[in-house]
Formats: sequence, C-alpha cells, structure tokens
Amino acid sequence: MSNFAFGTYRISDLNPQHIESLKEAIDAGIAMIDTSSNYMDGGAERAIALAFREFDEDKINSVEIVSKFGYIQGSNLLAHKEEPFEEVVEFSEDCFHSISKSFLSQQLTLSLKRLEMKTLDCYLIHNPEYYLFDAIKNGISKDERLDEMYRRIELAFVGLEEEVKNGRIRSYGVSSNSFSVSHSSDEFLPYEDLIVLADNAAEIVGNDINSFTTIELPINILEQEGLKCATWAKENGLRVLANRPLNAKRDNLMFRLCDYDESKEYYNYLNELMELSDNGILRPFYNLLEQLDVSKHKFGWIGDYDFFLYSQILPHMKKTLNVIDEENRDTLLSFIDLYLQEYRKMVAYECSKNTKNQLKELFKGCDSSMQQCALKFLIQRKNIDYVLVGMRKPTYVDQILSLEE
Repeated sequence: MSNFAFGTYRISDLNPQHIESLKEAIDAGIAMIDTSSNYMDGGAERAIALAFREFDEDKINSVEIVSKFGYIQGSNLLAHKEEPFEEVVEFSEDCFHSISKSFLSQQLTLSLKRLEMKTLDCYLIHNPEYYLFDAIKNGISKDERLDEMYRRIELAFVGLEEEVKNGRIRSYGVSSNSFSVSHSSDEFLPYEDLIVLADNAAEIVGNDINSFTTIELPINILEQEGLKCATWAKENGLRVLANRPLNAKRDNLMFRLCDYDESKEYYNYLNELMELSDNGILRPFYNLLEQLDVSKHKFGWIGDYDFFLYSQILPHMKKTLNVIDEENRDTLLSFIDLYLQEYRKMVAYECSKNTKNQLKELFKGCDSSMQQCALKFLIQRKNIDYVLVGMRKPTYVDQILSLEE
C-alpha cells in the first residue's frame, strides 16, 4: 500500500497558504516531502524550512526530505553565465542542465542552506535524460549516446557516494521522466544498469555498499508504462516514488484528471466588466471579453490556458488598458482580477467535462471524482511506495490524506 507524499513543484515561500498547507501535512503525519533546487527557484525548499520552524526536532526528524539537482534555471542560469558550470546541456533559452559532480556539490550546498539542514535524507539526479535529448538532436548514434549517458550518471553517483561518506546526504537516486516511456523510444533511459553503476561508484569511493535507494518517475492511471520500471525497482530492493499522478499524457495531449465545479460568480463579473467597457475607448477590451467567453471550452487542459493567459491575454489587456487614465485603470484592474479568477474556474470546469468524456472508458465504474479514482489506482499498486501529490491548500491536504484511511 502506497503512502502520499507532499510534492512541492509549485510551492513558494512567498505564499502563506502554501506554508500553512505544509504545516497541516506535517502535523497530520506526512512521512515525506519531495522538492527540488529549481522548484520556484529555491522557493519550495525555503518554504519547507519555514514550515519546519513550527515543529520540534522529533517531528522534523519524522519527515523525510527528498530533493533533486540538475536544472539550471533562474538564479542558477544567471550564475552559469557569470561562471559556467561543467558539462552543461543547453535545452532551451531559459533551461540548461548539468549532472556534473561540481554542480552536484554546489547545488547540495545551496539546498541544505535553504532547507536549514546539515544532512539531506535523499538526493536525486533530476531528469538526466536531457543529455539524451541533446545527443539525439545532434545525430549521435544510440550506442554512443547511451555510453556517454552512463558515464555521466556513474560520475554523478561517485559524487553522491562521496556526499554520503561526508555525511551531507543519507541516500540517493534518480528521478526521470524517461523511465516511463516505451522501451523502443529513443528517449527511453535504460534503468537496468543503474545498480551496477552505483556499485562501481561505491567501490571507487571506498564505501562498503552503495547508497542508491530510490527512483522517481511519472505513473498515473492513463500512463502505466512506468509500472514496468517500478516492478524492476522493487525486485532490486529500491523504493518507488510516483509523480504526476493527476497530470496525464496520451497521444501528445495533456489531461488533468480532476473534476472541477462550475463557477457561480463568473457571469456576474463578466457582465460587470462588459458594462464598464461598453464604450468607444474600451471597445477592443469589450471584444476581447466576448472572445474569451466563447472560447472557454476550447482549451485542451488547464495548463494550455495558463500559458495562453501569460503569453497572450495579459499582454493584450495591458496594451488595451493603456488608453485610460491611471485611476480608472486601477479600478478596472480590480474587476479584471476577480473576473480572471472565475474565468479560470470555468476553463477548468469545461476541461474536466471534456476529459471525463474523452476518457469515459477509463473511468467506467468510477463512482467518485476523477482525482479520487486516479489516486486510489496508484495507492493500490504494490510496486509504488509513495505517490507525490501537490497540496497547495490546507483543504487539499485533508482531502488527499483522507484517501489513505
């Protein structure tokens, strides 16, 4: 039977509600919190430290902290441009990656400082397959790129074994999305040799046994390929952390496996805004509201809307509102903020209806919400030790942990 762990992908130390959610989960007896150096540019780790300040040492020691390294984004990217890290893969303009020993050591130092800890329970290499993506793009043969991938992982394992020896971590592992793709895919990261690489690393460092304990990968009711890796892991004495339990992919489409309620306030805010903007000066804004209203059911999943909001809607609104004076603009912005909150609820509601319709065969016999069925599917898997779930509101903590009862 699996346990739920607190996933901190979108947790920030600047959001009081996130801190309260962490406190609620810790107080309720959560056994693990999963984080990473790049989550909110270190904000997730700082949030964990803030939450822990409310508890005594025994309570803190009862919660295992798992963090990761590999991504070079945000402040790390700025630091890289000043003094380049080693063996860096440039995936995109704002996302670089490295699993070099020197980067590992530097990142662990920063993570321990943010977490206000001297020792980290478990430290994971975060998506090492970025090297594979780069090698595929550059036309490197499969044998060559896998040999280089294994070389990089083994060197990282040496660094991790050294950190175990030095007492800065207790164990380590690998978190990889490529454990969950088909074995025939070029992007698949073969996992069967990882234990040999860990044994080699332990021998190089002079440790009696390796401290490779953990793998993390996406598994959900829609994407079950990762269960093969989970079976291998358990057969070899490793524990399995399943991430992305409610954000599922199929045929290059994303699905949010959650039911959402229809907003009861949406049309009130929409009508107020349209009335305020029904004039010659704000006609472009009025037209935008009309377009948004008729398009609220057209998003594939809520993530598509979030991207569209920041890349298209907000810039267009800003440009449109520049034609009015500051006082009236501030008044209108307060209405817009409320409207956009309710619009997102409507988009989520429409997306959940579409998802349930498209996946009706998958959820046939599901007599509760999609999220409850999806999570129960995972906690019933014998080969999964922990299911990582984002719990950004205290109410989410109660809802999720109640499923274990």
